[in-house]
Amino acid sequence: MPSVTVAIVAGEASGDNLGSGLMAELRARCPDVRFIGIGGPNMEAQGLDSLVPMDALAVNGFVDPIRRLPALIRILRLLLARIRAERPAVLVGVDFNVFNLLLERRVRRSGIATVHYVSPSVYAWRRGRVRRIARAADMLLALYPFEPAFYSGTPVRAVFVGHPLADAIAPDAGSPAARLAARRALGLPGDALVVALLPGSRLSEVRLMGTVFLEAARLLAAQRPDVRFVVPCLRPAIAAWLAEAGTAYPDLALSAYEGNARQALTACDGALVKSGTSTLEAMLLRRPMVVSYRLGAVTYWIVRRMLRTPFVALPNILAGRRLVPELLQDAATPAALAAALVAELDKARAEPEYLAEFERLHLLLRRHADARAAEAVAAWLPASAQRETERSHP
Repeated sequence: MPSVTVAIVAGEASGDNLGSGLMAELRARCPDVRFIGIGGPNMEAQGLDSLVPMDALAVNGFVDPIRRLPALIRILRLLLARIRAERPAVLVGVDFNVFNLLLERRVRRSGIATVHYVSPSVYAWRRGRVRRIARAADMLLALYPFEPAFYSGTPVRAVFVGHPLADAIAPDAGSPAARLAARRALGLPGDALVVALLPGSRLSEVRLMGTVFLEAARLLAAQRPDVRFVVPCLRPAIAAWLAEAGTAYPDLALSAYEGNARQALTACDGALVKSGTSTLEAMLLRRPMVVSYRLGAVTYWIVRRMLRTPFVALPNILAGRRLVPELLQDAATPAALAAALVAELDKARAEPEYLAEFERLHLLLRRHADARAAEAVAAWLPASAQRETERSHP
C-alpha cells in the first residue's frame, strides 16, 4: 500500500511533545504514514522529516518576532512549497498560533485539509479570533472541555480530546510515597514542611515574580521555622539569577535544581505558582497552591481590558469557580501571598475533602488525548489508511 503523508508543524517544546504523541498514535493506526513539516527532537524521533530545525521558529516577546519577520516568512514559503508539492492528506498545526494559523489558511486554499491542535485562549480574550481560526482550520482539537462551545456556529469542527498532561500524571502521582521519593531525590527531609516556589520558566517572568516570592518565603519562614523551600530552574540563566538573589536571604532554607516543576510539585506540601501550565500540574498532583502573576504596568493595564474571564488560574477556569486563591499585580504582595498560602495549607490539613475537586477535574481531562487526537486526525486520511486503521485497532 502506498504511504500516506501527514504534514505537521510545531514551533515550541510544548508543541513538540504534543506533536510526537499524536504522531506515535497515528503510526500505530497507519504504519505506512510519513511525516513532513517542522518539529523538535521528540517529533524527529517519530520519523518527522523536518524542513528546518524547530529553533529557527523560536521568538520571544514583542520585538523579536518583528526583527525576525523576514526569516519567518522565508520558512513559511518553504513550508508552503513543500506541502503543495507533496499534497499531504492533512496538515496539523500544533499550537504556535500566529505562524500556524497563517500557514493553515494558505494550505487550506490549496484544497488540503487542516487541523489546528490546541485552541488559543479565546475564552479569556480576543474572542474574534474564533472567526480567524474557522477560516484557517477544518478541525480544531481542544484540550479543555469548555472550549468547543466557543466554535459553535462556525464551520470548524471542534473536538475535545483531553489534556496529555492529565494522562502523563497518574491519579496517584502525588501520593505520600511519591512525595517522599521526590524529597529523597532532591535531598529534602521527609518530615519537614516543604513549599515549592514557581516564579516562571522564562527569565523575564522570574525577574518579575522571583523577588516577591522570596519575600513571601521569608515571611512564611518567620511563622513556620521548619519550612523548606524548593525552586525548579528550567534554564541556567534562572539558576544564576536565583543564586544571586538568594544571597539577600541567607537564613532561608532554599534548595534549587535544574529541571522542570514536576519534581518540586511532587515533593512539596503546597506551592506559590505563577499563573500558567504549572497551576494545572499542581492541581493534577493535588497540591494546595496560591496563584499569582505580575506584568509591567502598561501591559497589565492593556491585558485587564482584554480579559473576558473572571479567573486566570486553570483550576478555577475549569471549575467555573474559585478553587484556589489568585493574587495578581498590586494584590500580589509578599504578605498577602504568605498569608494566603498558610491558609491553604491549614485548609488542606483540616478538610481532607478540600482537594476532591482537583481529582474530579483530573479525571475529566484524563481522556487518552494522544489517541483521541489521532482518531480525529485519521478521519482526514484516505480510505486505504482508514482500512489499515481498522486492522491495526479492531
